[in-house]
Amino acid sequence: MNDTDTGNWIDHEVDVDAFPDARLGKRCQAILHATQSHMGGTLPIASQDWAATKGAYRFFSNPRIQSSAILSGHFKATASRFAATSGPVFVLHDTTEFTYHRSKPEKVGKTNRINLGKNAEGRSREHTVCGLLLHASLVVTPQEVPLGLSAAKFWSRSEFHNDRAAGKAQAKQRPIEEKESFRWIENIRQSTALLADPGRIVHIADREGDIYELFDAVMELGTHFLVRSYVERKTGEGGDTVTEWMAKTEAAGVHRIWTKGKDGKDREAELHVKYARTVLHPPCGSRNERSPMEVTIIHAYEANPPAGQERIEWTLLTDMPVDSFQDAVEKLVWYGQRWKIETYFKNLKSGCRAEDSRLRTGERLIGLLSVFCIVAWRVFWLCMVNRAEPEAPAESVFTETEIKILERCVPKAMKRKRKHTVSEGLNAVARLGGYLARKSDPPPGNLVLWRGFRRLIDIHLGYVLGINYG
Repeated sequence: MNDTDTGNWIDHEVDVDAFPDARLGKRCQAILHATQSHMGGTLPIASQDWAATKGAYRFFSNPRIQSSAILSGHFKATASRFAATSGPVFVLHDTTEFTYHRSKPEKVGKTNRINLGKNAEGRSREHTVCGLLLHASLVVTPQEVPLGLSAAKFWSRSEFHNDRAAGKAQAKQRPIEEKESFRWIENIRQSTALLADPGRIVHIADREGDIYELFDAVMELGTHFLVRSYVERKTGEGGDTVTEWMAKTEAAGVHRIWTKGKDGKDREAELHVKYARTVLHPPCGSRNERSPMEVTIIHAYEANPPAGQERIEWTLLTDMPVDSFQDAVEKLVWYGQRWKIETYFKNLKSGCRAEDSRLRTGERLIGLLSVFCIVAWRVFWLCMVNRAEPEAPAESVFTETEIKILERCVPKAMKRKRKHTVSEGLNAVARLGGYLARKSDPPPGNLVLWRGFRRLIDIHLGYVLGINYG
């Protein structure tokens, strides 16, 4: 945790040497500091004056600056945090979309085309969505602590491939390198190379990651995958599909979980768990290029869901062996970590308010989003380290001045004593953000910590100004 000390964490997350000019690296550090100090605010609010605002605009407009340079230091810091851990670590992969309203969408890019139905004259109406897409890979420990991003790819769709119009057969004939799904393989390769310990890595993805070429890439790299099944592939020697194969398999036991119902209330669900080791066959169009592989299929389903509730059912594919019911449950728990990347995307959109930016071109937006990627991780890390390592010393997260401010402003949470813990400090910050800290309340979440840190930063600024000018 020392490498994320509040006093120097920005220095660790920005690699000045990755920029073509050291001054650009220093500017990036200043922008990161400003945006995390005014989380959710616009660039003028974060910059505080015209000179700094103009410097930020020029930074994001500079054609020599790529998102890879902005995130280079963060990737290296992620690898350092990974190296300090032991045991399996998960790399969560997923895609999100940032939507913008611009008068000239071609300057930002296109993400989708929406059918609005027919007008009064019976003609079809379509609307082009202006924006960018991000495919991110988030490294998370089994204790649910996010170590940072290991890969990030931004793009927009300048052209739309209508596979239905072209025919599914024609779409399947395109090599994977010409498809958008190739981003999954690129991120897996980059993440595995960055972390440099493939045997400890488990790449986790939802149904969009059910790509046979992805499985092949993981096997070639000597790492592991855990993916939710979507495609009905052929298995075994009899030509059964995944569903047909698991229908013949007996349940090994029942696993109970707590989940949210449609009414928003917690409910307990009983999942019947099956698992089987079998051979997975490649798609028909690539059987001359791809070989069958041995995988484990885990099927968890709710046999009798309550009336009015959606049935829970997961079918997972993994290269890892599963020798017992406990092993199968362990993999289900691991897959449950995938929701962490959804929370991370929520931090980007709701916390950083990434879709509120008024920057006019895609290149500038990608630069800003790259900075937001680091800020969103920082708040997420603070939230989860509070739950995973609550007894760690507060000095690993807060400066001495911030601890004094919290002791003065939130004395109920920060009782005066020689040593404070991370839990005490973050609960005090959460109280600044409106957290009530009742016995029945869950640990503070990302948004309440976000609000609390904004207040702490304002108080810190007033404290410094009072010392210098008081």
